[in-house]
Amino acid sequence: MASKLFLPFSCILFLAFFLLPVLSHLPYPHLQPNGLLGNNTNPSPFGFLKSMQGCRKGEKVTGVRDLKVYLARFGYLNYQKNPNLPDLDEDHFDEELEAALKSYQAYYHLNATGTLDEPTVSKMVMPRCGFPDKETHHNHNTNNSLHTVSHYRFFPGRPKWPRGKKHLTYAFGSRFPTRFMPPVDRAFRKWATATRYFTFSRARSYRSADLKISFARGSHGDGNPFDGPGGVLAHAFAPTDGRLHYDADDRWAVGAVRNAYDVETLALHEIGHLLGLGHSQFQNAIMWATFRSGVTKGLNSDDVRGLRALYGF
Repeated sequence: MASKLFLPFSCILFLAFFLLPVLSHLPYPHLQPNGLLGNNTNPSPFGFLKSMQGCRKGEKVTGVRDLKVYLARFGYLNYQKNPNLPDLDEDHFDEELEAALKSYQAYYHLNATGTLDEPTVSKMVMPRCGFPDKETHHNHNTNNSLHTVSHYRFFPGRPKWPRGKKHLTYAFGSRFPTRFMPPVDRAFRKWATATRYFTFSRARSYRSADLKISFARGSHGDGNPFDGPGGVLAHAFAPTDGRLHYDADDRWAVGAVRNAYDVETLALHEIGHLLGLGHSQFQNAIMWATFRSGVTKGLNSDDVRGLRALYGF
């Protein structure tokens, strides 16, 4: 008869206290048995907007401060640089907030009511790229902070890779899941094929790569902390920074998988930022800012025209 091994209760407690802190700090504790990364059990960080639906100028409603923070984060409002504006801590729906909300609604082709109506809430709670839609400025009646031609947009100052830098190398962080590398490879090939200007290849080392791709969570050292499941999915920086980060707390998959986000789709979007494109106002463009789970998306002619206009090819 086979003998059984029993651990003393004190040993079990020791292992529990020792291993739990270690496991909680692993880079991807939400890696699922089916290969999905992340989770979708926590409430969205944008969910607070649902309880505020219907609020408008002149009202004082709990959560208005968070609405201001949301609009400031994505480029529609800037309280910090204008001393004439009221305290951001106040839950007062003021005239400046109404103007910012109208600007958001106009950007997303919604009825610019200035009221937090149902269509606006539905759009605002959608998971999205973390890069702002536009550069913050004080006069919301102007739109000169980002160059606009057709639907595509550029970063302020139109940063781009030098004329002689048409081949870019990329590398994955040491803990980037191996199964998610091929979708990112495909995304680079699709940009190369569509533009016939840039070419890409994997770098010999992460340090030497022009473009550095990794998963991160929470505050991760670039000044743009992630917010957990269902909010900001990923972000990337303008040329020639080269950093692209996925939020490891969101649920990731290869292809159209229910309640998960397609790694390749977000790679296509964020590579556009790495090459110099801002967010597009054309919903079918890959550079549109919001994304749905279980859906894949490809490059659009608007994306290619934008890059062609930026680099002149």
